[in-house]
Amino acid sequence: MSNEPLANAGVRFPPPFVYLIGLAIAYGLTKWMPLRLVSPEPRWMFDLGVVLMVAGVAFGLWGAVTFKRHKTAIIPFLPASLVVTAGPYAVTRNPMYVGMACSYLGGSFLLDTWWAFGLLPVVVGIIDRQVIAREERYLLSAFGSEYAGYKMKVRRWL
Repeated sequence: MSNEPLANAGVRFPPPFVYLIGLAIAYGLTKWMPLRLVSPEPRWMFDLGVVLMVAGVAFGLWGAVTFKRHKTAIIPFLPASLVVTAGPYAVTRNPMYVGMACSYLGGSFLLDTWWAFGLLPVVVGIIDRQVIAREERYLLSAFGSEYAGYKMKVRRWL
């Protein structure tokens, strides 16, 4: 094994697709075998779904804008130029993925199906193991003790 830093995180697919595919599968399963959360769907459930989706998008965008402001790559296939610790990165190492998970949760309420909730751990597991773990290996390779120190101070999720 070489001591050369990795060129990038080696993520092979756009992470938002994992969340979208999870919801699409849940939608398809619901058409095949409906497992409604509540029937009929109460208004509060729709409202909660919308609030969670908007909050998730806003939190994720805050993370993306913070990366942009610090002039580092947002896309995990590209190399990072620095470790960002400001804004939402002071609370979680992965605000964009936290935002996507929150939006997924909102979408689960909007779909009104247990399938979406059941698939959420699978979706988060894929993101955690196939995306975040790769990104963390890359960042440790590229930034060494700076990233290791950041990992000690800030949680992976929340």
